[in-house]
Amino acid sequence: MRSIRVCLSLLLLLQFNATAAWAKSSAERSLDQLKTLIGSWSGKSSDGKPVHLSFRNTGAGSALLSEFVVGGPKSEEMISVFHLDGDSLLVTHYCSAGNQPRMKATASPDGKTISFDFFDATNLVDSDSGHMRSVVIALLDAHHHTETWTFIHHGKVTKQVFDLWRRASPSRSTVERAPAQGLLMALPLNRTSRTKESSPRKL
Repeated sequence: MRSIRVCLSLLLLLQFNATAAWAKSSAERSLDQLKTLIGSWSGKSSDGKPVHLSFRNTGAGSALLSEFVVGGPKSEEMISVFHLDGDSLLVTHYCSAGNQPRMKATASPDGKTISFDFFDATNLVDSDSGHMRSVVIALLDAHHHTETWTFIHHGKVTKQVFDLWRRASPSRSTVERAPAQGLLMALPLNRTSRTKESSPRKL
């Protein structure tokens, strides 16, 4: 009888864990997927401009911050913040157009493509004013992803596709080796100076 109770308890625990995992499979799982992008990225836009992008956690891990720099000397900088709102995943985009569209996410069945669609904005005069309408983030592998941003202005739709690759961090051995080499180069000079100081004076 006791063994039956233990088995039933285990089954209930497994069912609870499975239910919890299923409940996390929408907005929270999409945010977890986006957090795999944390780090630095570089690439090009569909019109050939250089792009630099970084992702980092903020708000004790409750939000993901994206910083986007597009172009050369006259570069455009934009920030996006991904965060949960109940059972929805939202992004607030701080656009160079001066407004802040909010977009809500839907994910593909495999979770590798996350699409955000406009639902409201702050500092937007009217729907004809230029603003971001959507963004689609496709996670191709651990080192490669694309972002497709759609901008609309007086009915004219412009799309930009950014092809992005993860930037490798400098290896620990390279960082540690540089100061060591400098120290080794300085050692002969130190020895020489000590030798001169310790040599006997000629009478």
